[in-house]
Amino acid sequence: MKILLADDHPLFREGVRHVLAQLDDHVEILDAHDHPSLFSVAADHADLDLALVDLNMPGMDGHEAVVRFRSEFPDIPLVILSAMETRADIQRALNAGALGYIQKSSPSRVILDALKQVLAGGLYIPPAMVETFSTNDARVSTLFPHLTSRQLEVLKLLVQGNPNKTIGQKLGLSEGTVKIHMAAIFRALNVSNRTEATIAARNLGLIVVDTNNVN
Repeated sequence: MKILLADDHPLFREGVRHVLAQLDDHVEILDAHDHPSLFSVAADHADLDLALVDLNMPGMDGHEAVVRFRSEFPDIPLVILSAMETRADIQRALNAGALGYIQKSSPSRVILDALKQVLAGGLYIPPAMVETFSTNDARVSTLFPHLTSRQLEVLKLLVQGNPNKTIGQKLGLSEGTVKIHMAAIFRALNVSNRTEATIAARNLGLIVVDTNNVN
């Protein structure tokens, strides 16, 4: 497993390296200390499994960097690890294509669980900052009249960041069946992937990033 860790504080990078080493028996960690080096290292290592990036680094605006990174390296999952915790920062990063937003104040266990979730194909938003819809909400049924109650359950677990395997386990479904439900959900939301589905659900008011609960 190869991970790019981008942060302008050497001591913080060193601490995170010890956390990342717990992800796999063989983890190669590449460092970047600003946005220019982030793009330089990513360009030299097309086989990266993940980029873990601080928003507030020298070189350019962090949100602009997310947009550029997703454009230049669409196949590399990008996760933000930042001390910037406002609702606007989180929404902008996720809207730009980040697959996760982790607070720097998070304990190592939370960071590991979040990264595992993203590596498994999920999306991570701090649970305390997320409110999701109820599948019994009449408004949801009105918005998606063609989705079955089971597909609405899949949608709820999707916007909570669960990968297909976990959704299947929670609902007692095979991964193949989950994928079939996902296809129906993507059609209903007029999107082509999980990240776009989560963004669309949030824009419809089905998922709310709530920073009132942030410490």
